[in-house]
Amino acid sequence: METIKNLKKYMEAILVIVSYLIGSIPTAVWISKKKFGIDIREYGSGNAGATNTFRVLGKQWGIIVLLIDLIKGVIATSLYVFMPFYLSPDHEIARVNFMIILGLTAVLGHVFPIWANFKGGKGVATLFGMAIAIQPLVAICCVGVFIVFLYMTRFVSLSSILASISFMLFVVFIFDEKEFLYRAFAIFVCVLICFTHQKNIVKLLQGKESKAGIMKFRDEVKKNKK
Repeated sequence: METIKNLKKYMEAILVIVSYLIGSIPTAVWISKKKFGIDIREYGSGNAGATNTFRVLGKQWGIIVLLIDLIKGVIATSLYVFMPFYLSPDHEIARVNFMIILGLTAVLGHVFPIWANFKGGKGVATLFGMAIAIQPLVAICCVGVFIVFLYMTRFVSLSSILASISFMLFVVFIFDEKEFLYRAFAIFVCVLICFTHQKNIVKLLQGKESKAGIMKFRDEVKKNKK
């Protein structure tokens, strides 16, 4: 019995490390260096995430980075399948708790990537990938909030902040999830996203925040109507 417990601990540790390494894949950095011969962290906001990729490299590469960073979160969080939680009497709680640990480790890797001198992005896309793996319905609702506000404002930062706030509201109040760690995680995500977007919030208040080119067609439609 003791041997099984030790094996379980070793497996959990290995999966957490793998999750961090997956999250550490610096998509924006590698693409900017490989395709354009630059380090994206030296341009725009200096951030190695999808938002700055949209701003510096354009819509096509921004979408690619966004999708890959999101998939990182899904894959890393889904590593729980290698653990036999069905052997535990409270296997559902254990499964969700371990998924949260794996997901947060991937986000940590994205923010502090070992493959890019520990200077990465803000982790929004990876967080949403994590949410998709844990609770797809909540994640879809949050993506809907993100898209609506992105269409209305063209501010990726504002849309991300509002989506993270909606994530907390969906988990804690609307869907009323009972698992304590999941509720705490939702609150943590909201606080984390707001914290990592401090500079963006200041720019939004000052009217200096850059708009994403991805929704320019919306402005063109408005101009044509006038």
